[in-house]
Amino acid sequence: MMTGEQYIESIHSMKMRIFCMGEELETAVGHPILQPSLNSVKMTYELAEDPKYHELATAVSHLTGHKINRFTHIHESCDDLVKKVKLQRVLGQKTASCFQRCVGLDAINAVYSTTYDIDKKYGTEYFERFKKFLIYCQEKDLTVDGAMTDPKGNRKLPPHLQDDPDLYLRIVERRPDGVIVRGAKAHQTGICNSHEVLVMPTIALSDEDKDYAVSFAVPTDSEGIVMIIGRQSCDTRKLEGSCQDTGNCKFGGVEALTVFNDVFVPNERIFMNGEARYAGLLVERFAGYHRQSYGGCKVGVGDVLIGAAALAAESNGVESTSHIKDKLIEMTHLNETMYACGIACSCQGHPTPSGNYDIDTLLANVCKQNVTRIPYEIARLSQDIAGGLMVTAPSEKDCANPTAGPLIEKYLSAASSFTTKERIKILRLIENLTMGTAAVGYLTESMHGAGSPQAQRIMIARQGKLEHKKLLAKEILGIE
Repeated sequence: MMTGEQYIESIHSMKMRIFCMGEELETAVGHPILQPSLNSVKMTYELAEDPKYHELATAVSHLTGHKINRFTHIHESCDDLVKKVKLQRVLGQKTASCFQRCVGLDAINAVYSTTYDIDKKYGTEYFERFKKFLIYCQEKDLTVDGAMTDPKGNRKLPPHLQDDPDLYLRIVERRPDGVIVRGAKAHQTGICNSHEVLVMPTIALSDEDKDYAVSFAVPTDSEGIVMIIGRQSCDTRKLEGSCQDTGNCKFGGVEALTVFNDVFVPNERIFMNGEARYAGLLVERFAGYHRQSYGGCKVGVGDVLIGAAALAAESNGVESTSHIKDKLIEMTHLNETMYACGIACSCQGHPTPSGNYDIDTLLANVCKQNVTRIPYEIARLSQDIAGGLMVTAPSEKDCANPTAGPLIEKYLSAASSFTTKERIKILRLIENLTMGTAAVGYLTESMHGAGSPQAQRIMIARQGKLEHKKLLAKEILGIE
């Protein structure tokens, strides 16, 4: 397996096309806006090296028998599913940010079982192809970006009826040695920090949309791939070099609009090629795994936010006030509720025909439905405890100014157990987690990641067994 430093070097050696703030970058490594996101991914490698986290961060490949990073592992049991959630919580605690490898892990498990099913139906060779690709990723310890979300254009229209057919990624040419694909994937978390991109359809498809029913993997520096980095609130603070003002200067997340300009995919890297009836199954399996993930990663970030709110209360001298204690209890209760759902859908997992384990679909969607709401309440309570200084505190440069600095030190001091600078740093972390760059990976991602809230409600309706519940009531009432 790679070390954290080897990971950074491996990304630095790639020749990706990345645009950020109007400029094309030679590499994401070292860029002040992008380096924190690299540091978050690096932590997934460092934990795998740490004996304390060996059981969580590593696994044994069922394909090779070798020790591998858990982020390249195929779930073989409910225990694997539980360990995934526990690992994600630890990484959220360590980075207070999105560490970006969950999407790839969820994608490889969804594609693994779906290719097996496609082969059983059509006699194709996708499953063996995918296993070879997966072994390559495991042996090289690669970070894989899972790419599902298309721009979608007019949501009322299926892909083949869009004014611009490229608004869903599609096959534009089939050749004896492979296919040419064109289109884009939006909101691609961590793609500029990934070695490979694993592409999947984004919705259930009909036979009329078979050119859009495509799954494949290519290196992220393949010819024709262009990444355009998304803006985040307060992101240019990272350009100022102020750790205090950034709130979390070491770790962060990143998303990009990723364009595929006639990218060639060789046959051995194609895992779906027109089998439209299986697009929906792949989407549902990926969504289930990814909705499970939120019961771990967002809980870990929540742990940090709760801790920061408790420190803010101490710095203000109100840690013993009853309503403050009650708010911290409520934040903890809410955070553990999300975690309980993540663990529950893992413990209720089951084997697929391919042999890998899937989560309990209903409970995974209940987990994610909670995640679309609870982090916003935790954030509200943390801001309540922090107070208005969270958004009105002076800059670090003002704190260092010979005239302004002493005035800030005098008038913004609070409890003697914290310096004024420490107090401001605590507040900036809360600002970062609830309003700044980390809010993208905590709040907005909680709402829209792994599908919008309505997508989970649709799955809850499908999986809720309402007719069975009606029969239970009839039995009690004696109604035939």
